[in-house]
Amino acid sequence: MLLNISYNRPKIKEKINNEVGTPFTLLQRMKLNGTGSPKLHITNVSIDIHNLMVIDNKIKVCNVEMRPNGIIVMFRALLETYALVIPYYKLHLYKGKAEEYSIYKDHYFIKVKANTPTIHKYFRKILDYKADNAPTQIEDL
Repeated sequence: MLLNISYNRPKIKEKINNEVGTPFTLLQRMKLNGTGSPKLHITNVSIDIHNLMVIDNKIKVCNVEMRPNGIIVMFRALLETYALVIPYYKLHLYKGKAEEYSIYKDHYFIKVKANTPTIHKYFRKILDYKADNAPTQIEDL
């Protein structure tokens, strides 16, 4: 779900919280050693996101926020802030090239450059959290 989160709208906030859960508490964030990503440079995006970003000629960057049931990828276009809300069951995270990660949800995707070890550690944290908190699969029984 791609949403404009520039303004404080309770209905949008409720949609996000229903989809990926409320933000982690301070104690949970400390246990996870942080839930936000460093600044990620975008290398490629799907056509829907590209149509938003093409009107702005600034450097394309985004950040990712972990939530209990998913992640939120946030980016800016002109003066608006957009969020791609991805629950863990729809999240597909690929490491295509040596220094590039691809975040997929249905027909949306964002590819980001991973040129520092902290970015690699952050995506490893997302995958580990997703695996630890996923519901039991039928194959595991």
